[in-house]
Amino acid sequence: MTVLGVIADDFTGATDIAGMLVKGGMRTIQTIGVPPPGTIPGDVDAIVVALKTRSIPAKEAVAQSLKALKTLHEAGCVRFFFKYCSTFDSTDAGNIGPVGDALLDALKSNQAIYCPAFPVNGRTIFFGHLFVGDVLLSDSHMRHHPLTPMTDASLVRVLAPQTKHKVGLVPLRQVQAGSAALRAALDKLATESVRHVVVDAVADTDLGIIGEAIGDDVLVTGGSGVALGLPAAYRRRGLLTHKSDADVLPEIAGAAAILAGSCSAATLGQIAAFKGPHRALDTDAICRGEAETEKALAWARDKLGNGPILLSASNEPDAVKALQSKYGVEKSSQAIEATMAALARGLVAAGVGRLVVAGGETSGAVVGALDVTALRIGPEIDPGVPWTASVGARPLLLALKSGNFGAPDFFTKAFKHL
Repeated sequence: MTVLGVIADDFTGATDIAGMLVKGGMRTIQTIGVPPPGTIPGDVDAIVVALKTRSIPAKEAVAQSLKALKTLHEAGCVRFFFKYCSTFDSTDAGNIGPVGDALLDALKSNQAIYCPAFPVNGRTIFFGHLFVGDVLLSDSHMRHHPLTPMTDASLVRVLAPQTKHKVGLVPLRQVQAGSAALRAALDKLATESVRHVVVDAVADTDLGIIGEAIGDDVLVTGGSGVALGLPAAYRRRGLLTHKSDADVLPEIAGAAAILAGSCSAATLGQIAAFKGPHRALDTDAICRGEAETEKALAWARDKLGNGPILLSASNEPDAVKALQSKYGVEKSSQAIEATMAALARGLVAAGVGRLVVAGGETSGAVVGALDVTALRIGPEIDPGVPWTASVGARPLLLALKSGNFGAPDFFTKAFKHL
């Protein structure tokens, strides 16, 4: 029985929550975009649809999300999850609030929680304020995000302009009073017509309490952390009847490579810590339309087969701003994504069978270029980042990493898991 249908607003976020569900014993497949009818295997407990809706106009994000919901409902799902980033990436125009409202309307439900907490990755919520590590979201690197600058740490204040409905909060003391107390608090807010409820969480135990409290909710929204408690909650309700080896992947040979397109602090640190062959791409030349791809592939072919190699288009924030100022945000982003997509095709043609990709936008470009339509979710490398195996004629092992995730040694450690 397929229990849970997840609608994720980017590719790495989809892989993130899919890995969390697998850890809980749910056999999970991730699709790249809305899958055609009849293409979802029957042996899965959860389906994660990876969209690319985080930064597009809200109206388009809503339309794509509703299309995904319809497909998941037709596939037999009885619970649904709207997955967004653990840093709540959005603007006053959306897209979290508009999509949440549209899904609630379609499901004829009157309330959903909002909980992007992921304590193991340093994302915690206290009195509705999101912390990244030990600083408020508004004081973190996300303050300078080029598309969704997060200058307010209060999730209630961030969400309120995105919806016409009431936004409320369940503070930590009510969460830590237990799942029954949390459920009662949510129900009380529902009687007050509070449709969107931010829920505090600072530890994995809080996420377990939340999972049990919302196990009957038709729609949940949040980061992947809040999915930690859902498999057990569904199992207690009889929706899941097994706990299998959900993370087993086929053995796939081939050379190893890394493509890094994220400019996050975490990815920049991982690039600095990588000890293997590394070529930093000339992003200015890419934006000028020069043949950087051919040069990079020629460099890579000489080094494949002797351990992982790294190709990066990641720059420090000041360099990113300068590039965007010179060529425009859209043109520079599209040029770099197109280059990373071409590199992925070239690397696979040269014999790469195991590929790590850093960055949500980069991952989306890569899986599109490789015609990947679905992924089996395997073992976790670091919190929120599992290995996956593509489904299709030429299987690949892929690790699609959110730019913000992973330890400094992630690029080296990933291949040791294989």
